[in-house]
Amino acid sequence: MTLNRRQILAAGTLACGIPLPLLAQSAGVLNIALFPEPPTLLAAFGGVAPAQLVNGNIYESLLRFDEKLQPQPNLATSWTVSKDALLYTFKLKRGVTWHDGKPFTAADVVYTADVFMRKLNPRFRLALASVQSIQALDTHTVEFRLSSPFPPFIQLFDVNTFPIVPKHQFEDSDLSRPPAVTPIGTGPYMFKEWKRGSSIQLVRSPSYHVAGLPAIENVYFHVIPDAASRAAAFESGRVDVLPGGSVEFFDVGRLSKLPGVSVTTKGSEKLAPLAMLWINHRTPLLQDVRVRRALMHAINRNGLAKVAWQGFAEPATGPLHRSTAFYTSKVNSYPYDAAKAKKLLADAGYKGEPVRLLGIPFGEVWTRTAEMVRQNLLAAGFNVQQVNADLPGVVSRQSNWDFDLAFTFYYQYGDPAIGVARNYISSEIKKGSTFNNVGGYESAKVDAMFERGGREVEPSKRAESYAEVQRTMVDDVAAAWLLELNFPTVYRSRIDNVISSALGLNDSLARATLRN
Repeated sequence: MTLNRRQILAAGTLACGIPLPLLAQSAGVLNIALFPEPPTLLAAFGGVAPAQLVNGNIYESLLRFDEKLQPQPNLATSWTVSKDALLYTFKLKRGVTWHDGKPFTAADVVYTADVFMRKLNPRFRLALASVQSIQALDTHTVEFRLSSPFPPFIQLFDVNTFPIVPKHQFEDSDLSRPPAVTPIGTGPYMFKEWKRGSSIQLVRSPSYHVAGLPAIENVYFHVIPDAASRAAAFESGRVDVLPGGSVEFFDVGRLSKLPGVSVTTKGSEKLAPLAMLWINHRTPLLQDVRVRRALMHAINRNGLAKVAWQGFAEPATGPLHRSTAFYTSKVNSYPYDAAKAKKLLADAGYKGEPVRLLGIPFGEVWTRTAEMVRQNLLAAGFNVQQVNADLPGVVSRQSNWDFDLAFTFYYQYGDPAIGVARNYISSEIKKGSTFNNVGGYESAKVDAMFERGGREVEPSKRAESYAEVQRTMVDDVAAAWLLELNFPTVYRSRIDNVISSALGLNDSLARATLRN
């Protein structure tokens, strides 16, 4: 018997730890493709995209957000904001327990904000600069008192930015590295098992605080190493959900035509993902703005969007995604022009110094993107050396500044004060993390404008500050912004509510149901 390519790939998925058909067909099981395998699932430590896909089911925050970014109750049942916007008071839901059975209280919220996230989450840490005090008024009331207004403050309380952890699990831990503990949250699913290199199993929490949820008993995240095998696993019925970017984009259209298959682009409203190249401003060659501008002219961003991303992306104009508040297109542009890039390099006296280009191991689309960028840079006269590593290796290289150019993408969370500033302000140049100013860009003017934009209450004045930020950073080429990304989710049509918030699959699957 002769097997075709798809049959061979489908058979190969068994070697990746995909459960047998009986398990996949069970009404109580949801199978999701995952790649790459995250280093850890612990909240805040597991900040990379694949980890957030899993731990958004384990942990929760005070609020959830709809597609219009309006806050909805979650662990907080209600909240009030004082007229001067300096006092935020949250009433917590009663009767909530952690997965180990201990009660969830205001002390957990205070610890997470004032200790855990202050040390580990740059987005939340920046917001804390405006916070004068955090205190538990009683076991179910938390008060955040600000020293100055921070207009997007309420937007911080989603599960990606502020996943609440149990104080009793972490208060005696060394937070300089992920503790060797089992993830414990209040979420709809509990951590069950992690077979390294194969799968992560979550099981329904029997004591979840929302009656009747979740409806699905088991969720498996399957680590499948290549896009073709992930597509084959979906076709064979062994995987039910393909998160955005997990298969080749040319496969999305093909898979969408299969019977009982749906595709949605919903769920990125709060994330607004933007792909870019970190530019290491510590590298002598890249300290010359003419070289950085040559980079921008050398890269064919329209080509990347059409070829590598098959139209599921648009060229970025600067540090803000166009769906993020206060975006402006009125900035200088860098059209694709290899001849102009060569002239800028010549004017800068470039003598062929090697430039290390660090890839990102998030699947074939990123491999293709890296290859196209490498070819663009070579054609413009750069001496490019491609560097590849697995996810832990990339995290290590980026966090220790061991690169010249490095691919990344970051989420913007609806407001530049939350999702953008941390990548560029000088106070966030801190070795050892990939979630801050990794490139080492420094500008007193940009620092001041981000500071003003984050504290100004009047929207028109905020807009002025962020417009100046964008103009200045684009002129400086603080980073090489590439694409605004769109991540279509492919899933079985019998799954209802697979996306139920502005965080998409990064939020929980509590509301998802399976129809026979």
